[in-house]
Amino acid sequence: MFDGIRKRVVSMWFPRLASDRALRARPVDGPFALTLNTNNANRIYCLNAKAERQGLSCGMSYSDARIFCPELQSAPADPALDARFLHALRRWALRYCPWVGIEGRDGLVLDITGSAHLFSGEEPMLADMRQRLGRAGLSVRLGLADTRAAAWALAHHGEGSDRCEPGNPLAVLGGLPVAALRLDAGTETALQRLGLRTIETLEAANRASLARRFGPALLRRLDQAMGRQPEQISALIEPPHYGLRMTFPEPIGLVADVMESTARLLDRLCSRLAENEAGARILLLTLYRVDRAAQTVELRLARPLRDATRILPLFEREVGDVDAGFGIDLIRLEAVEVAALPSEQISAIATERTTRLDDLINRIGTRIGIENVQRFLPADSHIPERAFSLSPAFANDPKGGWASPRPRPIHLFSPEPITGSGSLPPDRFRWRRMPFTTAHAAGPERIAPEWWLEDDNWRTGLRDYWKVSTRQGRRLWLFHTPQHPGWFVQGEFP
Repeated sequence: MFDGIRKRVVSMWFPRLASDRALRARPVDGPFALTLNTNNANRIYCLNAKAERQGLSCGMSYSDARIFCPELQSAPADPALDARFLHALRRWALRYCPWVGIEGRDGLVLDITGSAHLFSGEEPMLADMRQRLGRAGLSVRLGLADTRAAAWALAHHGEGSDRCEPGNPLAVLGGLPVAALRLDAGTETALQRLGLRTIETLEAANRASLARRFGPALLRRLDQAMGRQPEQISALIEPPHYGLRMTFPEPIGLVADVMESTARLLDRLCSRLAENEAGARILLLTLYRVDRAAQTVELRLARPLRDATRILPLFEREVGDVDAGFGIDLIRLEAVEVAALPSEQISAIATERTTRLDDLINRIGTRIGIENVQRFLPADSHIPERAFSLSPAFANDPKGGWASPRPRPIHLFSPEPITGSGSLPPDRFRWRRMPFTTAHAAGPERIAPEWWLEDDNWRTGLRDYWKVSTRQGRRLWLFHTPQHPGWFVQGEFP
């Protein structure tokens, strides 16, 4: 049953979104185009109105465009930056209604049902959209109708009208081409060959014949435009924002005052992180002085955290070095990088051990830089030099322990030659100018080089490793190269 509130949808199409974005950053007086390398050819991606009036079009090669328009200026396109700009426009469009979605790569769709009266009606609302976007240097075409499909059709193909009166879509859409129904290129060409070039002629055609020839997709698009079949508007969900600020009636400058204010912001921030089961990896504290200068304190954490009592002491060292000048009247705390931190059931002993290690890494990291605190991680290689990797402690969480079929020395270094002959460890040898006598030897353990990797240290071929205990108390790791006879020391056991 009709409840008295008719659904109304606005479609915003930015036909020159990419070029308008580029010209906002660097204005150009004359024909301008953005180029993109497609299939090993540099082609026109987007152009401004002056370039279109010169006969240029999207998709043509850049060399042909320069022939038609020698004064054409160009720049490389950046589709990723265009997508970010479109998302920024979506956030701006929330001023008109709470339901705003993305329409392709250059459009927005707004469900303004029940919100037009806030702008004194639909016409003033459309005029306000055009005025604000025009001041921002953006070309836009608008369409307003009862359905999403009809609004899209008016925005993209409605040359004479951008508004469809409630309950009468065919009166406005009838003269539009069938391309306004968002059909694929093959279906559109086939309809034109049959003489069905407008929506009005398509609406008058036999539906059963259309369904047999083109399938249900064509009739679904037609029914969506006429309002006989609904089409949802999926509004994007705003990601949680982890940023807070605090202003002061009087400027502050003492470290204790700044830390107290930071503690209050940190408590609220951690509560918000806990609600979303997230933890902060990088925190940014910005202190704004009364002379409009700003100083920042960045804190990188070894693990995602949302415990204010553990995070707050890490700010004290950096805050103490801040120059407050004539006073600080605003501080802002933001978690610029967060990670998932779901609640989990773990033992108290493991929790205390992990917490103490993470706090130690955080404290050392605030002094020398969190990237300089590194740990050894096991690597999947039987070559001793490649059986481990060095990585920042905060970026990797080791899973499991070190698995080795045979013991490896704690101290590993580059191979150092010693005197010896034969395939058995020498009874006596000199290493680092010190004489040694072999008391016990265990081995050999043969290790072959990894043939798929180039390594100058393993050009001698196979290695037979021995664990040698000397009468002098040193426990060394020796190896023999049978293909190029020689003995070397590469490690020492504790």
